[in-house]
Amino acid sequence: MPLFEYHCRDCDREYELLVRNGEPVVCPECGSADCEKLLSVPAARVSRGSLPVTSSSCPPPDAPPCGPGCCRLM
Repeated sequence: MPLFEYHCRDCDREYELLVRNGEPVVCPECGSADCEKLLSVPAARVSRGSLPVTSSSCPPPDAPPCGPGCCRLM
């Protein structure tokens, strides 16, 4: 299901909303339907080894791993 970002023109709040086909968009804060859809960066899935990793992008050795694709976990 697509997750979209919206801005409520009435209460000035930005929020994400899961929107199915034809559902009306309503602000979860104030209930207004005066909302605009924002442009957002799409999520990308990166497989192991597809991006160059430099030592400067790795967390320090005493820090926990930065995530599933952390250079220390490869």
